[in-house]
Amino acid sequence: MRGGGMRMRGGPGAALDDSTRDMKGALKRLVRMLKPERYRVAGVIVLMLIGTLASVLTPKYLGDATNVIVDGISADTGVDFTALRNVLLFVVALYVTNALGNFFGGVLARISVQNLAYRLRRQSQEKVDRLALSYLDKQSRGDLLSRLTNDIDNIAQTLMQTLNHTIQAIYTVIGILSIMLWLSWSLTLWSFVVLPLGMFAMMKILQRSKPQFRKQWQKTGEVSSIVEESFTGSEVVAAYGLEDQFDEVFTEANDELFDAGFKGQFFSQLSHPIMGFVGNMSFVVVAVVGGLQVINGQLTIGGIQAFIQYSRQINQPVSTIASMMNMLQSGAASGERIFDFLDTPEMEEDAETAYDDVVPAHQRRGNIAFAGVSFGYDPGNPVIKDLSLSVHRGQQVAIVGPTGAGKTTLVNLLERFYEIDGGAIAIDGADIRDFSKSSLRSMIGMVLQDTWLFEGTIEENIAYGKEGATFDEVVAAAQAIGVDRLIRQLPDGYQTMIGDQGDNISAGERQLLTIARAYLSDPNILILDEATSSVDTRTEMLVQRAMSELREGRTSFVIAHRLSTIRDADLIIVMVDGDVVEQGTHDSLLARGGFYHDLYQSQFAGPQG
Repeated sequence: MRGGGMRMRGGPGAALDDSTRDMKGALKRLVRMLKPERYRVAGVIVLMLIGTLASVLTPKYLGDATNVIVDGISADTGVDFTALRNVLLFVVALYVTNALGNFFGGVLARISVQNLAYRLRRQSQEKVDRLALSYLDKQSRGDLLSRLTNDIDNIAQTLMQTLNHTIQAIYTVIGILSIMLWLSWSLTLWSFVVLPLGMFAMMKILQRSKPQFRKQWQKTGEVSSIVEESFTGSEVVAAYGLEDQFDEVFTEANDELFDAGFKGQFFSQLSHPIMGFVGNMSFVVVAVVGGLQVINGQLTIGGIQAFIQYSRQINQPVSTIASMMNMLQSGAASGERIFDFLDTPEMEEDAETAYDDVVPAHQRRGNIAFAGVSFGYDPGNPVIKDLSLSVHRGQQVAIVGPTGAGKTTLVNLLERFYEIDGGAIAIDGADIRDFSKSSLRSMIGMVLQDTWLFEGTIEENIAYGKEGATFDEVVAAAQAIGVDRLIRQLPDGYQTMIGDQGDNISAGERQLLTIARAYLSDPNILILDEATSSVDTRTEMLVQRAMSELREGRTSFVIAHRLSTIRDADLIIVMVDGDVVEQGTHDSLLARGGFYHDLYQSQFAGPQG
């Protein structure tokens, strides 16, 4: 469970707690990311303007229709049905315009937001490919997955709602306010007497909801991390009876998520009753003052009818704006998490002088030299110190030593998964920093102790080692490794589907598939990090025979704890605390009676006495 490690408390959200990026900055950045959609957004603005204008004008013309009826009755001339018909037809046209404007504006808004979400997902995936291994090793995979899925979905939903409804609400407020002032500026001022009270309450709500939304999405990542660990480590959890412990940790994190989500939604939902109360108070004022103005002849009956409708209607967009402001807090919290990830320092760029053919393919031999190499995962705490080593083409080099001696670190430096702190590593006389990373790694085949398979067929998993590999090449690689017979015994043979954990095949078979994948890649340099640790003795013999063929003419590094697998190595390197303490063949190192001799005796010597 690399990167997880049962980080029971405080892991996933810790980096964000110290982040200097505020929500306003995240929102501005999201708006800037809409720049490629500027023409669609402009279309949304125009269409929403047309639709809202039609909606805002409707009460005014309905008031005119009322005046036509009242004036006809008052004048005792009868209702002018032609004029009434014309007004009502115009009102119907306004309703149709409003519906069409809102519909097509909503379509453009959805396209714009989904395109932004698509770009965020693509950038996030590309970011993963560029991140340094040192960063991924320290992060919770569950939290990273939550950022790339839940947070991006929340951003899309937030922008969809706010882009659509906020623009419409702002236009509505402006339009209604303009007509209200035109109908009666004095009554408009009276209607807004209680508005400052509502605005003050909304400011307080925003202040209370903001930290809760930030905490909500941090805790979402933490819960995702715990769930991911419980799934990937299900066998270990069951074997050690950790179900109750995981349940306790999950319950605690889930309770905190519930608490943050409940409080955030509670405070944000307060906007509706508060604005409803403000609207009701405003309605009372309009009813009383407006009635007096009708009596005094300052307003017509149709005018007060329209004004009352506007005073009731304006509460809805104001409430919508308040609600969208709260929703923006949630989207901004997710934006912080996504941009925190996207702004993470990436692996060191290739030097400007680096290129693919530093050593042309036909001249590559696989001669490797470590010269005074030093490296530490943490500054001031070196893992490898002043290591010098020469390996010639075709040599099988075994690296042994106690846990933490720097064996795996050595090959990680060769692949430039980490950058060295001092010294140099050269392949065929060229510094590996002069190669592009893709070119360097194309020369190296690597089989790890922890197998990695993806969801797909066995054929697809083996073919992953070589772009465009044919079925015949896949079969040839499987036959060379000795796994072809095992594959053909499966119900669907090479078309057998396996999951990302490969749970429907044995651990030994999974390891053999990864070795076949490395074989198919036909590398100049081969790295086997405990590659036979998961296979039985008979399978190990098959693998060793296949590896002998694969090593022919290639430089190979074998990291091994089982010393029986490296007796025939051309060179055995013994590492202790980052230093090479012994070098030689199996026989010479045994004869020397040093660290290797003691290590060998501890594995193979029988009990004494």
